[in-house]
Amino acid sequence: MLATMTIEESTDTDVFPAFLEQVLCPKLQPGHIVVMDNLRAHQAPAVRKKIEATGASLLYLPAYSPDLNPIEKCWAKIKLVLRTLKARTAETLDPAIAEAIAAITAQDAMGWLHHCGYQHTKC
Repeated sequence: MLATMTIEESTDTDVFPAFLEQVLCPKLQPGHIVVMDNLRAHQAPAVRKKIEATGASLLYLPAYSPDLNPIEKCWAKIKLVLRTLKARTAETLDPAIAEAIAAITAQDAMGWLHHCGYQHTKC
């Protein structure tokens, strides 16, 4: 996982552009692939432009296809770690999320990509 941001509201067309500009795009490099579902905020015309301006490419998943989305497997591991850490307050949640993300290994990511049908040799 390259970039994260926590907020106390739902993600919408106002929040997502801020995430792109302030968090994700500064970390993207040529050759990176950003995989997104069809959330309305992901579909804004400026999204592709901002991502591709970094040299990264954008891949939209087909509608209703969580089985093709490796991030769903990632969320499952993050949720498992969060349940184990028992973070129940806003103050404990951010450090717990950081710990859960740190628990994700390159081997995990490669396994999730393979499970979803992606043939990727490096992570």
